[in-house]
Amino acid sequence: MKVLRDLEKFDENIKSIVTVGTFDGLHLGHLSILEALKRISKDVKGTTVLVTFEPHPRTVVSKNYELKMLLSFEEKEKLLNSFGIEHLIVITFTDKFANLTSDEFIKEYIVGKFNAVHMVVGHDHKFGKDRLGDEQKLKDVGETLNFTVTSVPAETVDGEIISSTIIRNSLLNGNVEKANQFLGRYYSFSGIIVKGAQRGRTLGFPTANLKLDFEKKVIPKKGVYLVKCECESEIRFGIMNIGYRPTFEERSELVIETHLLNFDRDIYGKRMNIQFLNRLRDEKKFGSMDELIHQIEDDKKRAIELINILVN
Repeated sequence: MKVLRDLEKFDENIKSIVTVGTFDGLHLGHLSILEALKRISKDVKGTTVLVTFEPHPRTVVSKNYELKMLLSFEEKEKLLNSFGIEHLIVITFTDKFANLTSDEFIKEYIVGKFNAVHMVVGHDHKFGKDRLGDEQKLKDVGETLNFTVTSVPAETVDGEIISSTIIRNSLLNGNVEKANQFLGRYYSFSGIIVKGAQRGRTLGFPTANLKLDFEKKVIPKKGVYLVKCECESEIRFGIMNIGYRPTFEERSELVIETHLLNFDRDIYGKRMNIQFLNRLRDEKKFGSMDELIHQIEDDKKRAIELINILVN
C-alpha cells in the first residue's frame, strides 16, 4: 500500500475508485465500504484510493475538543494494508481545509487531484463546510464531472447501527464485549512495560505496568479485564486492572497493569500488545491485603473459566 501525504506526488493517470472518511476503528461498517471499494475496483480495473484526515476533523472544527481515538494512525495504516487497499491519502485537516464547501472539495480533490471515476460512500456520509456533501450531491455533480457513486448501507448488530461513537461509548462504559462485536475483532492497544511500585509481586501476583504508545487512545472504564497479551512474539492471557489503586493509595494518574498468567520473567522495556476479551468486575477498594488477595484469586479462577471457553 502506498501512503501519500504530499498530494502533488499522486499519480493522476490512475483510474481511481475513491472513498473518503476518518475511518476511526475500522469497524464492520467501514469494512463493508472497503469491500465495495475493492469489488468495484476489480470490476472496472481501477485502483482503490482511501482518503483520510489528520488530525481528526472534529478536533479542528470544535476547538478544545479532546476526542479519544480507537486507532492510532500506525494501527490504521497496518489494518488498511492488511485489507488490501492500494493507496492511502492523508490530508492535513486545517481551518482552511475545513472552510471548503462540498462543491469545492469535489472539484479540487475528488476530481482535480484524485481523478475519481467512482466514489464509494457510507450511508450517512456528509462533507464540506456547508455539510451538503452527501450521496445525492455526489451523484448530481458526478453527472457533470464524469464519475459515478455507490452508497453502502449501514451495518447493524441486533438492530443497532454500528458507529465509531457507539464503540467509544461502549469502551468508556466498560462494555468491551459490545465494542469487540461492532469492531469485528478484539479492541487493543500497545505500549512499553515500565517499572511500577511492584506491590503485585509482594502479594504473589506480579504485574506488568503499561505506558501507552498513543496517549489519545480510548482507555476502557476503570475495572478488571481478561486480556490476551503479545510480547516478543509470545502470547499469554492475563488479568488487567485499570484504575487508581484505591486499596493502596488514591492516585491522580491512571495505572494500567496486567498480571500475566503462568508467567514470571523480566520484560521491562519491552513492547506489549493487549487485546480486551471480557470485563470481570469494577475496581474496588478493599479493607485489607487478605481481602484483595482473595479477590484476585477469584478473578484468576473466573479468568481461567473464560479462557477454557474461548480455547475449546
